[in-house]
Amino acid sequence: MNEEPSTGRPVELRHLRAFLAVADELNITRAAARLRLTQPAVSRTLAALERHLGVRLVDRSTHHLALTADGVAFRDKAAAAVAAFDEALDSGRLRTWPLRLGHAWSAFGPYTTPLLRTWRERFPGTPLELLRIDDRTAGLARGEVDAALLRGPVDAPGLVTEVLFTEVRVAAVTADGPLAARPSLELADLADGPVVLNTVSGTTTVDLWPPHARPAATLTVGNTDDWLTAIAAGRGSGVSTTSTAELHPHAGVAYLPLDDAPGVPVLLARRDAPGHPKLPQLVSLAREIIARDPARRPPERAPGEPPR
Repeated sequence: MNEEPSTGRPVELRHLRAFLAVADELNITRAAARLRLTQPAVSRTLAALERHLGVRLVDRSTHHLALTADGVAFRDKAAAAVAAFDEALDSGRLRTWPLRLGHAWSAFGPYTTPLLRTWRERFPGTPLELLRIDDRTAGLARGEVDAALLRGPVDAPGLVTEVLFTEVRVAAVTADGPLAARPSLELADLADGPVVLNTVSGTTTVDLWPPHARPAATLTVGNTDDWLTAIAAGRGSGVSTTSTAELHPHAGVAYLPLDDAPGVPVLLARRDAPGHPKLPQLVSLAREIIARDPARRPPERAPGEPPR
Protein backbone atom coordinates (compact mmCIF):
# COMPACT_ATOMS: atom_id res chain seq x y z
CA MET A 1 0.00 0.00 0.00
CA ASN A 2 1.31 3.46 -0.88
CA GLU A 3 2.02 5.86 1.95
CA GLU A 4 1.90 9.65 2.06
CA PRO A 5 5.30 11.06 0.98
CA SER A 6 7.32 12.53 3.83
CA THR A 7 8.01 16.24 3.85
CA GLY A 8 10.75 15.92 6.48
CA ARG A 9 14.49 15.59 5.91
CA PRO A 10 15.51 15.42 2.24
CA VAL A 11 16.87 12.33 0.56
CA GLU A 12 20.65 12.11 0.68
CA LEU A 13 23.09 10.15 -1.41
CA ARG A 14 23.47 7.60 1.39
CA HIS A 15 19.79 6.68 1.05
CA LEU A 16 20.26 5.89 -2.63
CA ARG A 17 23.46 3.90 -2.06
CA ALA A 18 21.77 1.86 0.66
CA PHE A 19 18.79 1.08 -1.55
CA LEU A 20 21.01 0.10 -4.49
CA ALA A 21 23.04 -2.23 -2.29
CA VAL A 22 19.86 -3.90 -1.06
CA ALA A 23 18.51 -4.08 -4.62
CA ASP A 24 21.71 -5.78 -5.81
CA GLU A 25 22.13 -8.16 -2.88
CA LEU A 26 18.44 -8.73 -1.97
CA ASN A 27 19.77 -9.33 1.51
CA ILE A 28 20.17 -6.79 4.32
CA THR A 29 23.16 -8.58 5.84
CA ARG A 30 25.14 -8.65 2.60
CA ALA A 31 24.13 -5.08 1.76
CA ALA A 32 25.33 -3.91 5.18
CA ALA A 33 28.66 -5.70 4.75
CA ARG A 34 29.10 -4.13 1.31
CA LEU A 35 28.40 -0.65 2.73
CA ARG A 36 30.39 -1.31 5.92
CA LEU A 37 27.38 -0.44 8.02
CA THR A 38 25.31 -2.32 10.57
CA GLN A 39 22.15 -4.13 9.54
CA PRO A 40 19.90 -1.83 11.63
CA ALA A 41 21.49 1.23 10.01
CA VAL A 42 20.75 -0.08 6.51
CA SER A 43 17.18 -0.99 7.49
CA ARG A 44 16.58 2.48 8.98
CA THR A 45 18.05 4.21 5.93
CA LEU A 46 15.90 2.15 3.56
CA ALA A 47 12.78 2.79 5.64
CA ALA A 48 13.50 6.55 5.64
CA LEU A 49 13.78 6.54 1.84
CA GLU A 50 10.48 4.69 1.53
CA ARG A 51 8.77 7.16 3.87
CA HIS A 52 10.10 10.08 1.83
CA LEU A 53 8.87 8.59 -1.45
CA GLY A 54 5.60 7.33 0.00
CA VAL A 55 5.99 3.87 -1.56
CA ARG A 56 7.34 0.48 -0.61
CA LEU A 57 10.54 -0.28 -2.52
CA VAL A 58 11.30 -3.68 -0.97
CA ASP A 59 8.91 -6.51 -0.17
CA ARG A 60 9.79 -7.86 3.27
CA SER A 61 6.82 -10.24 3.55
CA THR A 62 8.79 -13.37 2.67
CA HIS A 63 12.01 -14.97 3.86
CA HIS A 64 13.78 -13.56 0.81
CA LEU A 65 13.71 -9.84 0.02
CA ALA A 66 12.37 -8.78 -3.36
CA LEU A 67 11.90 -5.45 -5.07
CA THR A 68 8.35 -4.22 -5.47
CA ALA A 69 7.19 -2.83 -8.82
CA ASP A 70 7.98 0.66 -7.49
CA GLY A 71 11.40 -0.58 -6.39
CA VAL A 72 12.19 -1.93 -9.86
CA ALA A 73 11.13 1.37 -11.43
CA PHE A 74 13.14 3.42 -8.92
CA ARG A 75 16.34 1.34 -9.19
CA ASP A 76 17.45 2.69 -12.57
CA LYS A 77 16.67 6.27 -11.53
CA ALA A 78 18.66 5.88 -8.33
CA ALA A 79 21.58 4.27 -10.17
CA ALA A 80 21.62 7.08 -12.74
CA ALA A 81 21.62 9.71 -10.00
CA VAL A 82 24.49 8.07 -8.11
CA ALA A 83 26.48 7.58 -11.32
CA ALA A 84 26.01 11.26 -12.25
CA PHE A 85 27.17 12.35 -8.80
CA ASP A 86 30.26 10.13 -8.89
CA GLU A 87 31.06 11.30 -12.41
CA ALA A 88 30.83 14.96 -11.41
CA LEU A 89 33.32 14.46 -8.56
CA ASP A 90 35.84 12.42 -10.56
CA SER A 91 38.86 14.72 -10.50
CA GLY A 92 40.47 12.85 -13.38
CA ARG A 93 37.65 13.95 -15.67
CA LEU A 94 37.28 17.58 -14.70
CA ARG A 95 39.31 18.88 -17.64
CA THR A 96 38.20 16.30 -20.18
CA TRP A 97 34.65 15.06 -20.43
CA PRO A 98 34.73 11.68 -22.19
CA LEU A 99 31.73 10.61 -24.21
CA ARG A 100 30.88 7.11 -22.97
CA LEU A 101 29.30 4.91 -25.63
CA GLY A 102 27.91 1.61 -24.36
CA HIS A 103 27.14 -1.60 -26.21
CA ALA A 104 26.12 -5.08 -25.13
CA TRP A 105 27.61 -6.86 -28.15
CA SER A 106 29.18 -6.12 -31.54
CA ALA A 107 29.35 -2.34 -30.94
CA PHE A 108 28.83 -0.51 -34.28
CA GLY A 109 29.50 -3.62 -36.34
CA PRO A 110 31.89 -3.06 -39.26
CA TYR A 111 31.73 0.68 -38.65
CA THR A 112 33.23 0.50 -35.16
CA THR A 113 36.85 1.19 -36.13
CA PRO A 114 36.03 3.99 -38.61
CA LEU A 115 33.86 5.64 -35.96
CA LEU A 116 36.56 5.55 -33.29
CA ARG A 117 39.35 6.69 -35.62
CA THR A 118 37.39 9.52 -37.21
CA TRP A 119 36.16 10.72 -33.83
CA ARG A 120 39.71 10.87 -32.48
CA GLU A 121 40.80 12.93 -35.52
CA ARG A 122 37.93 15.42 -35.33
CA PHE A 123 37.38 15.72 -31.58
CA PRO A 124 40.76 15.09 -29.91
CA GLY A 125 39.67 16.96 -26.78
CA THR A 126 36.72 14.63 -26.14
CA PRO A 127 37.70 10.97 -25.78
CA LEU A 128 35.12 8.51 -27.08
CA GLU A 129 35.07 5.57 -24.67
CA LEU A 130 33.50 2.38 -26.04
CA LEU A 131 32.28 0.26 -23.12
CA ARG A 132 30.83 -3.25 -23.31
CA ILE A 133 28.20 -3.66 -20.58
CA ASP A 134 26.17 -6.88 -20.44
CA ASP A 135 22.81 -5.21 -19.97
CA ARG A 136 19.84 -4.77 -22.32
CA THR A 137 20.44 -1.00 -22.48
CA ALA A 138 24.25 -1.35 -22.19
CA GLY A 139 24.26 0.66 -18.97
CA LEU A 140 22.32 3.62 -20.40
CA ALA A 141 19.27 3.30 -18.15
CA ARG A 142 21.54 3.08 -15.09
CA GLY A 143 23.54 6.18 -16.06
CA GLU A 144 26.78 4.31 -16.71
CA VAL A 145 27.09 5.65 -20.27
CA ASP A 146 25.99 8.75 -22.20
CA ALA A 147 24.70 6.87 -25.24
CA ALA A 148 24.42 3.27 -26.36
CA LEU A 149 24.45 1.21 -29.53
CA LEU A 150 21.57 -1.24 -29.20
CA ARG A 151 19.91 -3.81 -31.41
CA GLY A 152 16.23 -4.61 -31.73
CA PRO A 153 13.34 -2.98 -29.89
CA VAL A 154 14.17 -1.57 -26.46
CA ASP A 155 11.34 -1.16 -23.98
CA ALA A 156 12.85 1.12 -21.36
CA PRO A 157 11.28 4.35 -20.09
CA GLY A 158 13.07 7.63 -20.54
CA LEU A 159 15.14 6.66 -23.60
CA VAL A 160 15.17 8.17 -27.08
CA THR A 161 16.31 5.89 -29.91
CA GLU A 162 17.27 6.54 -33.51
CA VAL A 163 17.58 3.80 -36.13
CA LEU A 164 20.96 3.95 -37.85
CA PHE A 165 20.79 0.92 -40.15
CA THR A 166 19.43 -2.62 -40.33
CA GLU A 167 21.57 -5.74 -40.04
CA VAL A 168 20.89 -9.05 -41.74
CA ARG A 169 20.36 -12.04 -39.47
CA VAL A 170 22.50 -15.14 -39.70
CA ALA A 171 22.34 -18.61 -38.17
CA ALA A 172 25.11 -19.79 -35.87
CA VAL A 173 25.59 -23.56 -35.73
CA THR A 174 28.16 -26.02 -34.42
CA ALA A 175 31.06 -26.01 -36.89
CA ASP A 176 31.28 -29.80 -37.19
CA GLY A 177 27.53 -30.42 -37.04
CA PRO A 178 25.27 -31.45 -39.93
CA LEU A 179 23.77 -27.98 -40.44
CA ALA A 180 27.19 -26.44 -41.06
CA ALA A 181 27.44 -28.20 -44.43
CA ARG A 182 24.35 -26.43 -45.78
CA PRO A 183 24.75 -23.31 -48.01
CA SER A 184 22.00 -21.51 -46.10
CA LEU A 185 19.32 -22.21 -43.53
CA GLU A 186 15.76 -21.30 -42.61
CA LEU A 187 14.26 -20.82 -39.17
CA ALA A 188 12.54 -24.21 -39.38
CA ASP A 189 15.94 -25.91 -39.73
CA LEU A 190 16.95 -24.58 -36.31
CA ALA A 191 13.67 -25.39 -34.58
CA ASP A 192 14.29 -29.15 -34.63
CA GLY A 193 16.96 -28.83 -31.92
CA PRO A 194 17.71 -26.55 -28.96
CA VAL A 195 18.17 -22.85 -29.67
CA VAL A 196 20.55 -20.81 -27.52
CA LEU A 197 19.04 -17.45 -26.51
CA ASN A 198 21.08 -14.51 -25.23
CA THR A 199 18.82 -12.56 -22.87
CA VAL A 200 21.11 -9.53 -22.88
CA SER A 201 21.03 -9.05 -26.65
CA GLY A 202 17.26 -9.47 -26.66
CA THR A 203 17.11 -9.69 -30.46
CA THR A 204 16.21 -13.37 -30.64
CA THR A 205 13.29 -14.86 -28.74
CA VAL A 206 10.98 -17.76 -29.53
CA ASP A 207 8.62 -15.18 -31.05
CA LEU A 208 10.94 -15.08 -34.06
CA TRP A 209 9.43 -18.42 -35.07
CA PRO A 210 5.75 -18.88 -36.05
CA PRO A 211 3.58 -20.08 -33.13
CA HIS A 212 3.15 -23.51 -34.73
CA ALA A 213 6.89 -23.97 -35.36
CA ARG A 214 8.64 -22.82 -32.22
CA PRO A 215 11.99 -24.43 -31.22
CA ALA A 216 11.78 -27.80 -29.50
CA ALA A 217 13.89 -26.50 -26.60
CA THR A 218 15.84 -23.40 -25.59
CA LEU A 219 18.96 -22.68 -23.58
CA THR A 220 19.31 -19.24 -21.99
CA VAL A 221 22.66 -17.45 -21.50
CA GLY A 222 23.60 -13.96 -20.36
CA ASN A 223 26.31 -12.77 -22.75
CA THR A 224 27.86 -13.31 -26.17
CA ASP A 225 30.82 -15.32 -24.88
CA ASP A 226 28.58 -17.91 -23.22
CA TRP A 227 26.36 -17.96 -26.32
CA LEU A 228 29.31 -18.83 -28.55
CA THR A 229 30.63 -21.42 -26.11
CA ALA A 230 27.29 -23.21 -25.92
CA ILE A 231 26.94 -23.39 -29.70
CA ALA A 232 30.52 -24.55 -30.19
CA ALA A 233 29.94 -27.29 -27.61
CA GLY A 234 26.98 -28.60 -29.60
CA ARG A 235 24.35 -27.60 -27.05
CA GLY A 236 22.23 -25.83 -29.65
CA SER A 237 22.16 -23.35 -32.51
CA GLY A 238 21.57 -19.63 -32.46
CA VAL A 239 20.45 -16.60 -34.43
CA SER A 240 22.35 -13.32 -34.53
CA THR A 241 23.42 -10.69 -37.07
CA THR A 242 26.21 -10.24 -39.59
CA SER A 243 28.13 -8.06 -37.11
CA THR A 244 28.45 -10.99 -34.75
CA ALA A 245 29.84 -13.11 -37.57
CA GLU A 246 32.33 -10.38 -38.50
CA LEU A 247 33.45 -9.38 -35.00
CA HIS A 248 33.11 -12.66 -33.11
CA PRO A 249 34.61 -15.46 -35.24
CA HIS A 250 34.89 -18.76 -33.37
CA ALA A 251 36.60 -21.94 -34.49
CA GLY A 252 33.70 -24.02 -33.19
CA VAL A 253 30.91 -21.94 -34.73
CA ALA A 254 29.82 -21.65 -38.37
CA TYR A 255 27.74 -18.66 -39.47
CA LEU A 256 25.31 -19.25 -42.35
CA PRO A 257 22.78 -17.08 -44.19
CA LEU A 258 19.30 -17.28 -42.68
CA ASP A 259 16.95 -16.87 -45.60
CA ASP A 260 13.59 -16.19 -43.95
CA ALA A 261 14.43 -14.08 -40.88
CA PRO A 262 13.73 -10.33 -40.68
CA GLY A 263 16.58 -7.88 -40.18
CA VAL A 264 17.58 -6.28 -36.88
CA PRO A 265 17.60 -2.47 -36.50
CA VAL A 266 20.75 -0.97 -34.97
CA LEU A 267 19.84 1.92 -32.70
CA LEU A 268 21.69 4.83 -31.16
CA ALA A 269 20.01 5.48 -27.83
CA ARG A 270 20.30 8.28 -25.29
CA ARG A 271 18.35 9.41 -22.26
CA ASP A 272 15.46 11.82 -22.81
CA ALA A 273 17.20 14.56 -20.85
CA PRO A 274 20.08 17.00 -21.28
CA GLY A 275 23.22 14.95 -21.79
CA HIS A 276 26.76 15.15 -23.10
CA PRO A 277 27.19 18.21 -25.35
CA LYS A 278 28.86 16.13 -28.08
CA LEU A 279 25.92 13.74 -28.57
CA PRO A 280 24.67 15.57 -31.72
CA GLN A 281 28.15 15.22 -33.28
CA LEU A 282 28.12 11.49 -32.46
CA VAL A 283 24.82 10.98 -34.26
CA SER A 284 26.01 13.01 -37.24
CA LEU A 285 29.29 11.12 -37.53
CA ALA A 286 27.59 7.74 -37.21
CA ARG A 287 25.28 8.56 -40.10
CA GLU A 288 28.15 9.96 -42.16
CA ILE A 289 30.16 6.74 -41.79
CA ILE A 290 27.18 4.58 -42.76
CA ALA A 291 26.57 6.78 -45.81
CA ARG A 292 30.10 6.00 -47.06
CA ASP A 293 29.07 2.35 -47.48
CA PRO A 294 26.86 2.01 -50.57
CA ALA A 295 25.69 -1.42 -49.40
CA ARG A 296 24.00 -0.02 -46.31
CA ARG A 297 21.99 3.15 -46.05
CA PRO A 298 20.23 4.68 -43.06
CA PRO A 299 16.42 4.38 -43.13
CA GLU A 300 14.57 7.16 -44.86
CA ARG A 301 12.59 9.53 -42.67
CA ALA A 302 9.80 11.77 -43.81
CA PRO A 303 10.54 15.51 -43.58
CA GLY A 304 9.93 16.67 -40.03
CA GLU A 305 9.64 13.15 -38.64
CA PRO A 306 11.29 12.97 -35.20
CA PRO A 307 13.79 10.23 -34.28
CA ARG A 308 12.16 7.08 -32.98
